[in-house]
Amino acid sequence: MTQVSTPREVWQQMVAGNARFVDGAPQHPRQDVDRRHELADGQRPHAALFGCSDSRLAAEIIFDQGLGDLFVIRNAGQVSSNSVIGSLEYAVAVLEVPLIIVLGHDACGAVAAAIDSTQADAPALPANIWRQIAPIVPAVRRVIKAAGPDGDVVPEAVGREHLRDTVAELLHSSELISDAVAEGRLAIVGANYRLSEGTAVPDIIVGDVSDAA
Repeated sequence: MTQVSTPREVWQQMVAGNARFVDGAPQHPRQDVDRRHELADGQRPHAALFGCSDSRLAAEIIFDQGLGDLFVIRNAGQVSSNSVIGSLEYAVAVLEVPLIIVLGHDACGAVAAAIDSTQADAPALPANIWRQIAPIVPAVRRVIKAAGPDGDVVPEAVGREHLRDTVAELLHSSELISDAVAEGRLAIVGANYRLSEGTAVPDIIVGDVSDAA
């Protein structure tokens, strides 16, 4: 891939790669021996991606990218933490990526666990699992409130709320990231991946990627 420098250009590349994947015509670019040798002395990814650890969310496959193209951070439920923010700040400040993608998905196990945890008879979770899903619970409670006493809690609605919370948390917790967005050097796209379709659908965009949204 020719190195691109603006958030809009990079997002266009990602949209094009996802379209190839959805169409069943991936190019599997930059995955050969020459590319491996090229990267031995350093990396210059064109985007950072923070996504869920779900085995179905292999970022380079979904966006038809190659070795060295994406700087990827993943954990269960794409829950923000100091290590996540520090890794993304490294990608922005040192690697100079112009785009961060936050990738959630439907049928997320962490979201389901967060929903289940709000039930009156919910069993206690192991401490580390609870700490991982606890940041998703505020999104669950907002969806429960909006649905009303007789409404159903739709997991996809919780996932979208949590995705927006995650993007907001990145901006709130990192002056480095929020300054880069304000200066136009960085954009953040929060997208939901649809498992059956293979599409990564933008839900929240901070910054200028308008031509590809």
